[in-house]
Amino acid sequence: MKARVKWIEDVQFIGESGTGHSLIMDGPEERGGHGTGMRPMELLLLGLGGCTNFDVVEMLKKSRQNIDDCVVEISGKRSEKVPKIFTHIHIHYIITGDNIKENQVKRAVELSAEKYCSASLMLGKAAEITHDYAIINTRTEND
Repeated sequence: MKARVKWIEDVQFIGESGTGHSLIMDGPEERGGHGTGMRPMELLLLGLGGCTNFDVVEMLKKSRQNIDDCVVEISGKRSEKVPKIFTHIHIHYIITGDNIKENQVKRAVELSAEKYCSASLMLGKAAEITHDYAIINTRTEND
């Protein structure tokens, strides 16, 4: 896996992935940013969210759960001192579908956190990562 980051101007950069995709990164306005892109630390949270969401959706599909949606909301707290690493990250999963079984969601979330999500396992070496979930059943077995 490869990536490339090129400085544009001030604190603005273009990130290019090895798969040919790109995005703009920008720093805070008080440090010369222009509000034109995501901040690098935001991208870490997005990467974590994408990694764990991928796992959970895949596992729920394999366990024959009829999911319509899976949203992951991530919040992170950073150290006040430099380096301002994440000290705590909370992941909240919102799974929507027909007759979703809680035990399957719980298992998928735990397996992602403890075994499969590379981003979670890596960031967990520096930050405490917690998670919870909500299930929105659009239909129950009695419908």
